[in-house]
Amino acid sequence: MTDKTETALTHGRPMLELTNIHKAFGGVVAIEDFSLTVRAGEIVALVGDNGAGKSTLIKIISGVYTPTSGSIALDGAPVQFSDASSARASGIEVVYQDLALADHQPVYMNLFLGREKTKPPFGLLDRKAMMQETQALVDELDVRIPSARATIKDLSGGQRQGIAIARATHWAKKLVLLDEPTAALGVAETAKVEKIVEALRARDLAILIISHSLDQVFRLSDRICVLRRGKQIGIRETAKTDKNEIVSMITGVH
Repeated sequence: MTDKTETALTHGRPMLELTNIHKAFGGVVAIEDFSLTVRAGEIVALVGDNGAGKSTLIKIISGVYTPTSGSIALDGAPVQFSDASSARASGIEVVYQDLALADHQPVYMNLFLGREKTKPPFGLLDRKAMMQETQALVDELDVRIPSARATIKDLSGGQRQGIAIARATHWAKKLVLLDEPTAALGVAETAKVEKIVEALRARDLAILIISHSLDQVFRLSDRICVLRRGKQIGIRETAKTDKNEIVSMITGVH
């Protein structure tokens, strides 16, 4: 039996509200009747096996796919995204597994990729302002890099991930979606990235994280939402559940 009860937690206002989301590709149902509210300052983990529908859901929220039916509200207002850029313009940022960083550019240019600051009257790049803003942000989030001038290809995996999260944080006004943020990292680098994710709470953003690591899910999240074969199995407060319950929800094996 599906249990979708959600307990009101002591977080901020509802930032993302998904109501009865359904997504079908032709005759194949990818997401069936999914509802979830994520509040400002809250981290919600989305878990499930491969093929459960997690990536489809992220693409619906970020404007890549349009839901077949159902509604999305952002900060209390109904939204319909025609593409990913309209979702970004509404304050949603995604950190994908491949990070989408320009390897041969410096950190500060990556932070402002496609949104470069310029100086009047000739529209020249304002490199100094971009460097200063980048340095202030990486310092605030404790992303340990040599400097804002460092080239991306010279950084470690954890540092790159930190930059990708910092960029999303800089531009997100409402919601950050993290898709397996530490999948390719070792233990020490994972711990550093998790610390950066934790710092996002203080910025009053809503955070939705996909992770295959239940250890990570239990360290970071306030609530856990389980998907199985496109169906929402249930939502649990992290502090009131355990790994055994979540695994049985993911697998359907009790």
